[in-house]
Amino acid sequence: MMDIWRFDAIGTIWEIGTADPLPEGERDAVRETIDDFDQTWSRFRADSLVTALAEEPQEVPAPPDAAAMLDLYRELSLATAGAIQPLIGDSLASRGYDAAYSFRDRGARPAPADWTDRLAWDDGALALHEPALIDIGAIGKGRIVDVVHDLLGSLGHVERLTDAGGDMRVSGAPIRVGLEHPFDGTRAIGVATIADAALCGSAVNRRAWPGEQGGLHHVLDARTGEPVRTYAATWAVAAEAMVSDAVATALFFDGGAEFAAQHGVEWVRMTAAGAVEWSAGNRMEVFA
Repeated sequence: MMDIWRFDAIGTIWEIGTADPLPEGERDAVRETIDDFDQTWSRFRADSLVTALAEEPQEVPAPPDAAAMLDLYRELSLATAGAIQPLIGDSLASRGYDAAYSFRDRGARPAPADWTDRLAWDDGALALHEPALIDIGAIGKGRIVDVVHDLLGSLGHVERLTDAGGDMRVSGAPIRVGLEHPFDGTRAIGVATIADAALCGSAVNRRAWPGEQGGLHHVLDARTGEPVRTYAATWAVAAEAMVSDAVATALFFDGGAEFAAQHGVEWVRMTAAGAVEWSAGNRMEVFA
């Protein structure tokens, strides 16, 4: 049995599982690591780096996670024909998912298609050349799960669980995790068995609000600023949470299954009509 430490951070509930309770000093290190990441990448904080860059485009020393995340974003953008990219923050804000959580829809706003010209992350620098709001929601939570999980490993915790609101990574004995039905939270459509791997999922019902053109949610197509309608929920199992998170997002779009195959990721997704699709593999079981 693991000792479970629960706490709130970055707008979700975390669960850290270790064989022995974490000393207070190690808990402080975890909190500081999460806060440092949030203060860099959160578009919801007035004191964050991405907020400062949106207000005044400039070049700054690259944060530790910039290259890993933005390199993966470039892959995602290519795989989905531009549907996923990190300059989608203004698109989300325009639909009401803004820093104030106003949920007031001001209409569709496509993200800039030339995002790789506007945003640069080479030679140890991060530069934004034109006004834009960075949003790392497609992979960010997975990335910080990996960072915290690796921190716990460096502190000597061999068997451990790092779970941020359902996006998780496990080292050690396997655990079984239900795949929650997106239309009925009391049901599961399947189960994933996770050992020395990560599981991330995404669903359109998790962050949804009313809109003039029907229900709005947080999964937008960057090319149009419109919410996706074909798929309702996705899950992905990979070696690392950042890749799992990336695939879970990509699966809402054409090219997502191919992107998953390129990275050797197992997945399940449910369409808005209730049909279920899945990849080959033996770590995710779909119920009949």
